[in-house]
Amino acid sequence: MKKFPKTIKLFLIDGEADGRMTGELSNWTGKALRIPRILVKESYDRPELQNPGVYFLFGKDEDQRDLVYIGEAETIIQRLRQHLDKKEFWTEALIFISKDENLNKAHVKYLEHRLHQTARKAGRHRLENATVPAKTSISEAEQAEMEEFIENLKLLTAAIGHRVFEPLSPKTTAKQKKSELFRVKNSRGADATGTPTPKGFAVHKDSLMATDPVPSMSAGFRATRQKLLDDNTVILDQDGNLRFRKDHEFTSPSTAAAVLLGRNANGLIEWKRPDGTTLKQFESGPTEMPEPVIV
Repeated sequence: MKKFPKTIKLFLIDGEADGRMTGELSNWTGKALRIPRILVKESYDRPELQNPGVYFLFGKDEDQRDLVYIGEAETIIQRLRQHLDKKEFWTEALIFISKDENLNKAHVKYLEHRLHQTARKAGRHRLENATVPAKTSISEAEQAEMEEFIENLKLLTAAIGHRVFEPLSPKTTAKQKKSELFRVKNSRGADATGTPTPKGFAVHKDSLMATDPVPSMSAGFRATRQKLLDDNTVILDQDGNLRFRKDHEFTSPSTAAAVLLGRNANGLIEWKRPDGTTLKQFESGPTEMPEPVIV
């Protein structure tokens, strides 16, 4: 699907970057409001929060993993007040409403179900919802409108700083898999593929991690390896391999390479495409810059 340029308008309600914020997208009737938990009480009189909408409560779990609760309400501010008493984990709410007041109860229930489904598939956040939200029945035309609403919501959510809907590894065609994926491998059991991401480097499901790190491996990388084992991101399979159970994003290519290879490593050199091109060469692009276009 072709992507078109968008204009996003952000308004800092309190004049502070970490305060309340509204977000709007060009040619879209939806509107986002980001409200820190400590400023919910300051938002009781905002008229748009009296409307139906969907919302996200963002925070961390006891292991400092990203946690999100996805909900809907006919009157958003009343539901947020309830969550102040009932849910302690969250530090920020992100709310989406319709500027033309075109969302009803059936619409927001549909959105809640689809957003929960999408976030679970992306796998970036642990979902705090105890049950899967029920899907309501709406007309075919309304479904089309809600699916468009979801696409714009996802874009604005990411722009505000929450990547809850972004898959760790982008979908690739068979041709792309041969040319764009990177691989590391060694004799201690490592054999992994991965993809650069805007935030680091994603290692793919079923990649293998070296079974025995070298003695000189740094303590930080050892701790990262252990955490992957402790939270079952990496499991011991029936063949004795340390296998990634799901895609996992590392903060950098070098961290990914070191953890996988079981030794300190420069990821820009270790990660290579099938033709031998290193990640460093891939990121640098052609050695000769194109001639500027003179208008």
